[in-house]
Amino acid sequence: MKKIKWGFIGCGEVTEKKSGPAFSEVEGSSVEAVMSRSAEKARSYAKRHGIPKWYTDPQELIDDPEVNAIYIATPPSSHATFAIMAMKAGKPVYVEKPLAASYDDCARINRVSEQTGVPCFVAYYRRYLPYFRKVKEIINNGVIGNVTNVQIRFSVPPRDLDYKGSAHLPWRLQPDIAGGGYFYDLAPHQLDLIQDIFGIIVKAHGYCANRAHLYKAEDSISACFLFESGLPGSGSWCFVGHQSAKEDCIEVIGEKGTLSFSVYTYNPLKLITSEGTTSIVVPNPPHVQLPIIKSVIEDLQGIGVCTCRSVNATPVNWVMDRILGKL
Repeated sequence: MKKIKWGFIGCGEVTEKKSGPAFSEVEGSSVEAVMSRSAEKARSYAKRHGIPKWYTDPQELIDDPEVNAIYIATPPSSHATFAIMAMKAGKPVYVEKPLAASYDDCARINRVSEQTGVPCFVAYYRRYLPYFRKVKEIINNGVIGNVTNVQIRFSVPPRDLDYKGSAHLPWRLQPDIAGGGYFYDLAPHQLDLIQDIFGIIVKAHGYCANRAHLYKAEDSISACFLFESGLPGSGSWCFVGHQSAKEDCIEVIGEKGTLSFSVYTYNPLKLITSEGTTSIVVPNPPHVQLPIIKSVIEDLQGIGVCTCRSVNATPVNWVMDRILGKL
Protein backbone atom coordinates (compact mmCIF):
# COMPACT_ATOMS: atom_id res chain seq x y z
CA MET A 1 0.00 0.00 0.00
CA LYS A 2 1.31 3.44 -0.94
CA LYS A 3 2.08 5.54 2.16
CA ILE A 4 0.68 9.07 2.05
CA LYS A 5 2.82 11.42 4.14
CA TRP A 6 1.16 14.79 4.59
CA GLY A 7 2.56 18.24 5.05
CA PHE A 8 0.18 20.87 6.45
CA ILE A 9 0.44 24.48 5.27
CA GLY A 10 -1.45 26.26 8.03
CA CYS A 11 -2.36 24.96 11.46
CA GLY A 12 -5.30 27.08 12.59
CA GLU A 13 -8.56 26.22 14.30
CA VAL A 14 -9.96 23.96 11.56
CA THR A 15 -6.96 21.62 11.85
CA GLU A 16 -7.35 21.04 15.58
CA LYS A 17 -10.40 18.78 15.50
CA LYS A 18 -12.31 18.96 12.21
CA SER A 19 -9.51 17.76 9.96
CA GLY A 20 -6.02 17.36 11.44
CA PRO A 21 -6.50 14.22 13.56
CA ALA A 22 -8.33 12.43 10.72
CA PHE A 23 -5.19 12.26 8.56
CA SER A 24 -3.60 9.87 11.07
CA GLU A 25 -6.70 7.72 11.50
CA VAL A 26 -6.71 6.39 7.93
CA GLU A 27 -4.59 3.34 7.17
CA GLY A 28 -1.48 4.19 5.18
CA SER A 29 -1.60 7.89 6.06
CA SER A 30 0.44 10.03 8.46
CA VAL A 31 1.35 13.67 9.05
CA GLU A 32 5.05 14.31 8.50
CA ALA A 33 5.34 18.09 8.82
CA VAL A 34 3.42 21.28 9.55
CA MET A 35 4.06 24.89 8.55
CA SER A 36 3.00 28.27 9.92
CA ARG A 37 4.43 31.76 9.46
CA SER A 38 4.58 31.80 13.26
CA ALA A 39 7.37 29.55 14.55
CA GLU A 40 5.63 29.30 17.92
CA LYS A 41 2.34 28.13 16.36
CA ALA A 42 4.09 25.57 14.15
CA ARG A 43 6.25 24.26 16.99
CA SER A 44 3.30 24.05 19.40
CA TYR A 45 1.02 22.29 16.91
CA ALA A 46 3.72 19.76 15.98
CA LYS A 47 4.42 19.00 19.64
CA ARG A 48 0.77 18.64 20.65
CA HIS A 49 -0.07 16.36 17.71
CA GLY A 50 3.11 14.30 17.59
CA ILE A 51 4.25 15.59 14.20
CA PRO A 52 8.01 15.07 13.53
CA LYS A 53 8.84 18.32 11.71
CA TRP A 54 7.69 21.92 11.51
CA TYR A 55 8.53 24.82 9.18
CA THR A 56 7.94 28.56 8.77
CA ASP A 57 8.58 28.53 5.01
CA PRO A 58 5.94 26.82 2.78
CA GLN A 59 8.49 26.08 0.04
CA GLU A 60 10.69 24.18 2.50
CA LEU A 61 7.73 22.04 3.54
CA ILE A 62 6.77 21.36 -0.09
CA ASP A 63 10.38 20.45 -0.90
CA ASP A 64 10.66 18.03 2.04
CA PRO A 65 11.39 14.63 0.39
CA GLU A 66 9.46 12.84 3.15
CA VAL A 67 6.28 14.76 2.30
CA ASN A 68 4.34 13.48 -0.73
CA ALA A 69 0.96 15.24 -0.31
CA ILE A 70 -0.01 18.74 0.85
CA TYR A 71 -2.97 19.91 2.95
CA ILE A 72 -3.64 23.66 2.62
CA ALA A 73 -5.48 25.17 5.59
CA THR A 74 -4.84 28.88 5.09
CA PRO A 75 -7.22 31.77 4.27
CA PRO A 76 -8.54 31.53 0.67
CA SER A 77 -6.37 34.31 -0.79
CA SER A 78 -3.30 32.05 -0.64
CA HIS A 79 -4.96 28.79 -1.71
CA ALA A 80 -4.12 29.21 -5.39
CA THR A 81 -0.49 30.15 -4.71
CA PHE A 82 0.21 27.19 -2.43
CA ALA A 83 -1.82 24.70 -4.49
CA ILE A 84 0.06 25.65 -7.66
CA MET A 85 3.43 25.48 -5.85
CA ALA A 86 2.61 21.97 -4.63
CA MET A 87 1.27 20.65 -7.92
CA LYS A 88 4.29 21.99 -9.83
CA ALA A 89 6.42 20.04 -7.33
CA GLY A 90 4.42 16.92 -8.26
CA LYS A 91 2.60 16.69 -4.93
CA PRO A 92 -1.19 16.21 -4.71
CA VAL A 93 -3.17 18.82 -2.81
CA TYR A 94 -6.13 18.77 -0.44
CA VAL A 95 -7.30 22.36 0.07
CA GLU A 96 -9.82 23.88 2.46
CA LYS A 97 -13.02 25.35 1.05
CA PRO A 98 -13.67 27.50 -0.82
CA LEU A 99 -11.16 26.41 -3.44
CA ALA A 100 -9.92 29.99 -3.82
CA ALA A 101 -10.86 33.63 -3.21
CA SER A 102 -12.26 34.04 -6.73
CA TYR A 103 -13.50 32.09 -9.73
CA ASP A 104 -10.45 33.26 -11.72
CA ASP A 105 -8.08 31.74 -9.14
CA CYS A 106 -10.02 28.48 -9.33
CA ALA A 107 -9.48 28.45 -13.09
CA ARG A 108 -5.72 28.93 -12.55
CA ILE A 109 -5.63 25.96 -10.19
CA ASN A 110 -7.54 23.81 -12.68
CA ARG A 111 -5.18 24.70 -15.52
CA VAL A 112 -2.09 23.73 -13.50
CA SER A 113 -3.71 20.51 -12.31
CA GLU A 114 -4.48 19.60 -15.92
CA GLN A 115 -1.01 20.57 -17.15
CA THR A 116 0.84 18.67 -14.42
CA GLY A 117 -1.54 15.74 -14.07
CA VAL A 118 -1.44 16.28 -10.29
CA PRO A 119 -4.83 16.18 -8.53
CA CYS A 120 -6.23 18.92 -6.32
CA PHE A 121 -8.99 17.85 -3.91
CA VAL A 122 -11.27 20.29 -2.06
CA ALA A 123 -12.64 19.98 1.49
CA TYR A 124 -16.36 19.98 0.77
CA TYR A 125 -16.58 17.30 3.41
CA ARG A 126 -20.29 17.67 4.11
CA ARG A 127 -21.04 15.73 0.92
CA TYR A 128 -19.52 12.68 2.60
CA LEU A 129 -21.22 12.96 6.00
CA PRO A 130 -24.00 10.48 6.85
CA TYR A 131 -26.38 13.39 7.59
CA PHE A 132 -26.23 14.78 4.06
CA ARG A 133 -26.03 11.38 2.39
CA LYS A 134 -29.41 10.69 4.02
CA VAL A 135 -30.74 13.93 2.54
CA LYS A 136 -29.60 12.87 -0.92
CA GLU A 137 -31.04 9.38 -0.47
CA ILE A 138 -34.49 10.72 0.45
CA ILE A 139 -34.56 13.06 -2.54
CA ASN A 140 -33.17 10.53 -5.04
CA ASN A 141 -35.65 7.87 -3.87
CA GLY A 142 -38.52 10.19 -4.79
CA VAL A 143 -39.97 10.38 -1.29
CA ILE A 144 -41.02 14.01 -1.86
CA GLY A 145 -41.66 13.47 -5.57
CA ASN A 146 -40.46 15.71 -8.36
CA VAL A 147 -38.56 18.64 -6.83
CA THR A 148 -40.02 22.03 -7.79
CA ASN A 149 -38.00 24.53 -5.73
CA VAL A 150 -34.98 24.82 -3.42
CA GLN A 151 -34.58 27.54 -0.79
CA ILE A 152 -31.56 28.42 1.36
CA ARG A 153 -32.35 30.51 4.45
CA PHE A 154 -29.55 31.55 6.79
CA SER A 155 -29.56 34.24 9.47
CA VAL A 156 -27.34 34.81 12.50
CA PRO A 157 -26.72 37.74 14.86
CA PRO A 158 -23.40 39.62 14.65
CA ARG A 159 -20.45 38.02 16.45
CA ASP A 160 -18.64 39.82 19.25
CA LEU A 161 -15.62 40.40 16.99
CA ASP A 162 -17.79 42.22 14.46
CA TYR A 163 -18.12 45.19 16.83
CA LYS A 164 -14.40 45.72 17.39
CA GLY A 165 -13.58 47.84 14.38
CA SER A 166 -11.50 47.36 11.26
CA ALA A 167 -8.21 46.91 13.10
CA HIS A 168 -9.50 43.77 14.84
CA LEU A 169 -11.70 42.17 12.20
CA PRO A 170 -11.27 38.42 11.58
CA TRP A 171 -9.81 37.51 8.18
CA ARG A 172 -13.24 36.19 7.14
CA LEU A 173 -14.45 39.81 6.93
CA GLN A 174 -11.56 41.02 4.79
CA PRO A 175 -12.52 40.51 1.10
CA ASP A 176 -8.92 40.70 -0.12
CA ILE A 177 -8.13 37.68 2.09
CA ALA A 178 -11.41 35.77 2.18
CA GLY A 179 -12.94 36.70 -1.19
CA GLY A 180 -15.88 38.40 0.52
CA GLY A 181 -17.44 38.63 3.97
CA TYR A 182 -19.06 35.84 5.97
CA PHE A 183 -21.00 34.89 2.83
CA TYR A 184 -17.80 33.72 1.11
CA ASP A 185 -16.93 31.63 4.17
CA LEU A 186 -20.30 30.03 4.97
CA ALA A 187 -22.25 29.87 1.71
CA PRO A 188 -19.77 27.53 -0.06
CA HIS A 189 -20.91 24.45 1.88
CA GLN A 190 -24.57 25.24 1.20
CA LEU A 191 -24.03 25.90 -2.51
CA ASP A 192 -21.82 22.84 -2.91
CA LEU A 193 -24.39 20.57 -1.28
CA ILE A 194 -27.30 21.67 -3.44
CA GLN A 195 -25.19 21.37 -6.61
CA ASP A 196 -24.02 17.92 -5.55
CA ILE A 197 -27.68 16.91 -5.20
CA PHE A 198 -29.36 18.81 -8.03
CA GLY A 199 -26.59 19.50 -10.56
CA ILE A 200 -24.70 22.59 -11.63
CA ILE A 201 -26.18 26.08 -11.26
CA VAL A 202 -26.01 27.79 -14.66
CA LYS A 203 -27.61 31.15 -13.84
CA ALA A 204 -27.23 33.22 -10.67
CA HIS A 205 -28.00 36.79 -9.68
CA GLY A 206 -27.74 38.52 -6.33
CA TYR A 207 -28.41 41.71 -4.41
CA CYS A 208 -25.97 42.56 -1.65
CA ALA A 209 -26.05 45.21 1.03
CA ASN A 210 -24.29 46.39 4.14
CA ARG A 211 -27.15 47.16 6.53
CA ALA A 212 -25.49 47.26 9.94
CA HIS A 213 -22.27 49.11 8.94
CA LEU A 214 -20.15 47.07 11.34
CA TYR A 215 -17.57 46.34 8.63
CA LYS A 216 -17.05 47.03 4.94
CA ALA A 217 -18.05 43.60 3.57
CA GLU A 218 -21.63 42.73 2.63
CA ASP A 219 -23.77 41.56 5.57
CA SER A 220 -27.11 40.83 3.85
CA ILE A 221 -27.53 38.97 0.56
CA SER A 222 -30.53 37.81 -1.47
CA ALA A 223 -30.08 35.65 -4.55
CA CYS A 224 -31.90 33.58 -7.14
CA PHE A 225 -30.44 30.84 -9.30
CA LEU A 226 -31.29 28.21 -11.89
CA PHE A 227 -29.92 24.66 -12.10
CA GLU A 228 -28.98 23.02 -15.40
CA SER A 229 -32.11 20.84 -15.10
CA GLY A 230 -34.36 23.93 -15.10
CA LEU A 231 -35.00 23.74 -11.35
CA PRO A 232 -35.20 27.23 -9.79
CA GLY A 233 -33.86 28.14 -6.37
CA SER A 234 -33.24 31.07 -4.06
CA GLY A 235 -31.12 32.02 -1.08
CA SER A 236 -31.03 34.64 1.64
CA TRP A 237 -28.16 35.26 4.01
CA CYS A 238 -28.14 37.75 6.87
CA PHE A 239 -25.16 38.00 9.21
CA VAL A 240 -26.56 40.85 11.31
CA GLY A 241 -30.03 39.51 12.11
CA HIS A 242 -31.85 39.57 15.43
CA GLN A 243 -31.62 36.45 17.60
CA SER A 244 -35.32 35.81 16.93
CA ALA A 245 -34.55 35.40 13.21
CA LYS A 246 -31.70 32.93 13.68
CA GLU A 247 -32.05 30.20 11.07
CA ASP A 248 -29.97 27.56 9.28
CA CYS A 249 -32.21 25.81 6.80
CA ILE A 250 -32.35 24.42 3.29
CA GLU A 251 -35.88 23.54 2.25
CA VAL A 252 -36.52 21.28 -0.71
CA ILE A 253 -40.07 21.51 -2.02
CA GLY A 254 -41.47 18.61 -4.00
CA GLU A 255 -44.79 17.60 -5.51
CA LYS A 256 -45.34 15.01 -2.75
CA GLY A 257 -43.85 16.84 0.24
CA THR A 258 -40.98 18.88 1.62
CA LEU A 259 -37.63 18.08 3.20
CA SER A 260 -35.87 20.59 5.47
CA PHE A 261 -32.36 20.26 6.87
CA SER A 262 -29.62 22.41 8.35
CA VAL A 263 -26.03 22.74 7.19
CA TYR A 264 -24.17 23.92 10.28
CA THR A 265 -26.33 22.81 13.23
CA TYR A 266 -27.25 19.30 12.00
CA ASN A 267 -30.80 19.62 13.29
CA PRO A 268 -32.95 16.52 12.73
CA LEU A 269 -34.15 16.23 9.12
CA LYS A 270 -37.79 17.29 8.83
CA LEU A 271 -39.77 15.32 6.26
CA ILE A 272 -43.38 16.31 5.58
CA THR A 273 -45.63 14.27 3.26
CA SER A 274 -49.33 13.44 3.11
CA GLU A 275 -48.56 10.69 5.62
CA GLY A 276 -47.45 13.21 8.24
CA THR A 277 -44.28 14.73 9.65
CA THR A 278 -41.16 12.67 10.36
CA SER A 279 -38.08 13.82 12.27
CA ILE A 280 -34.91 11.95 11.32
CA VAL A 281 -31.76 12.05 13.46
CA VAL A 282 -28.49 11.19 11.68
CA PRO A 283 -25.26 11.29 13.74
CA ASN A 284 -21.93 12.35 12.26
CA PRO A 285 -18.36 11.21 13.16
CA PRO A 286 -16.41 13.30 15.74
CA HIS A 287 -13.86 14.37 13.12
CA VAL A 288 -16.23 15.60 10.43
CA GLN A 289 -13.62 15.58 7.66
CA LEU A 290 -12.69 11.93 8.23
CA PRO A 291 -14.98 10.46 5.50
CA ILE A 292 -13.70 12.76 2.74
CA ILE A 293 -10.06 12.54 3.89
CA LYS A 294 -10.37 8.75 3.78
CA SER A 295 -11.72 9.05 0.23
CA VAL A 296 -8.86 11.36 -0.81
CA ILE A 297 -6.23 9.02 0.63
CA GLU A 298 -7.77 5.95 -1.03
CA ASP A 299 -7.80 7.85 -4.33
CA LEU A 300 -4.09 8.66 -3.94
CA GLN A 301 -3.42 5.01 -3.06
CA GLY A 302 -5.21 3.86 -6.20
CA ILE A 303 -7.92 1.93 -4.36
CA GLY A 304 -10.80 4.41 -4.64
CA VAL A 305 -12.05 7.59 -6.30
CA CYS A 306 -12.74 10.94 -4.66
CA THR A 307 -14.97 13.05 -6.90
CA CYS A 308 -14.49 16.29 -4.97
CA ARG A 309 -11.67 17.70 -7.11
CA SER A 310 -10.93 21.29 -8.05
CA VAL A 311 -12.91 21.25 -11.32
CA ASN A 312 -15.90 19.81 -9.48
CA ALA A 313 -15.62 22.47 -6.74
CA THR A 314 -15.19 25.49 -9.03
CA PRO A 315 -18.93 26.07 -9.75
CA VAL A 316 -19.36 27.14 -6.12
CA ASN A 317 -17.00 30.08 -6.65
CA TRP A 318 -18.67 30.94 -9.96
CA VAL A 319 -22.07 31.16 -8.25
CA MET A 320 -20.72 33.21 -5.33
CA ASP A 321 -18.90 35.62 -7.63
CA ARG A 322 -22.06 36.03 -9.71
CA ILE A 323 -24.15 36.73 -6.60
CA LEU A 324 -21.62 39.28 -5.31
CA GLY A 325 -21.34 40.96 -8.72
CA LYS A 326 -17.68 39.99 -9.15
CA LEU A 327 -18.44 38.35 -12.53
